[in-house]
Amino acid sequence: MRGRVLAVDYGSRRIGLAISDPTGTATEPLPNVQRRGDDQAAREVAELARRHGAQTIVVGLPLRLDGTEGPEAQAVRRFAGRVEQYCAVPVRLWDERLTSVQAERLLTAGGVRRERRRVLRDRLSAALLLRSFLEAHPDP
Repeated sequence: MRGRVLAVDYGSRRIGLAISDPTGTATEPLPNVQRRGDDQAAREVAELARRHGAQTIVVGLPLRLDGTEGPEAQAVRRFAGRVEQYCAVPVRLWDERLTSVQAERLLTAGGVRRERRRVLRDRLSAALLLRSFLEAHPDP
């Protein structure tokens, strides 16, 4: 994977974001996008991808533990399609099972207070999603 990758953790209220460095070795959480609607959020994500020079956008697909898709996964697929309409880079879906749970555990173990965890959880989930994607797609 060459170039920066933007990871998107889609949520009903907030969308967590993280960006990689151009080599894919480091990830940085970005401020959340407040979701007021899918069209507005898709435009903001596409603009952030342009601003940060992302070559790929990875959107977390919330599969069930058995690997099947539920209504949440269908909503993410629709959202990813909207993002793709607003940008000129590929948008990929990536299995995000348990990233939110893992993020919550890390924040709790780190002693982060509940109200602060809400904000940080989405960013950390996006960073964990991005790390998973980058590890599965090392540079050739």
